Amino acid sequence: MEHADWGTIYPYLVWTLVAIIGLGIALASAGKKLHIRRLPAIDAIEEAVGRATEMGRPMMFVPGLAGVDVPTFQAIAIAGHVARLAARYRSRIIMPVTDTVILTMAEQVLREAYAEGGAPDAFNPEDIRFLSGDQFAFASGVVGLMNRERVAANFFFGSFAAESLILAETGQALGAIQIAGTPSTLQIPFFIAACDFTVIGEEYYAVTAYLTREPILLGSVWGQDVCRILLASLIFATTVAQKFLPPVVLKFLGL
Repeated sequence: MEHADWGTIYPYLVWTLVAIIGLGIALASAGKKLHIRRLPAIDAIEEAVGRATEMGRPMMFVPGLAGVDVPTFQAIAIAGHVARLAARYRSRIIMPVTDTVILTMAEQVLREAYAEGGAPDAFNPEDIRFLSGDQFAFASGVVGLMNRERVAANFFFGSFAAESLILAETGQALGAIQIAGTPSTLQIPFFIAACDFTVIGEEYYAVTAYLTREPILLGSVWGQDVCRILLASLIFATTVAQKFLPPVVLKFLGL
């Protein structure tokens, strides 16, 4: 039985998927409301901010270990949302970072977020702190900050490695409510074990799109979901065809 020439089909398939994602971005840019499911972690963020405010203790947002990369940009965007919520109650956010460029970005984003939240004077640039560029030196510094400040809520978003469980266990021992999200599949089990809410895998990017409502992010997430549906439908249809269609038809279709 002859099979489809994937060397010929593959480029057309790729361009079709790219076109669908481009369509999603175009629709979002034009103001079309694209549905993205509201994840439980989004409600948990509001709950964590409220709890920290009630307890009169600060929150900590850790944007991962990486420098300027996509997961870190996403983490900074989520931090802006958390800061806008915190500004309503004039609550304090501590953000330790491992890179001076991220320090500058985070300071600007949080300053604007507090201003948008109506409490520009509640923002303290000294709460955004460069600790170290070394992995475990940074982890030690974060653990020390957690214990000294007695944080009531921890947010771990970004790229993490072996230090993930160290940070999450410390927060759990302090009784802090913890929400984590990372595209690193190796660290997800540790966050699930030690955090109250965990954003798993590609949900990380969906959360950012939902919170920021940025057209490019919304359109990309929507387009990728449509592509998955189409590919799953194609696989299902091909399987059914292989099972039930006569050999002559299958040969004609290249299946």
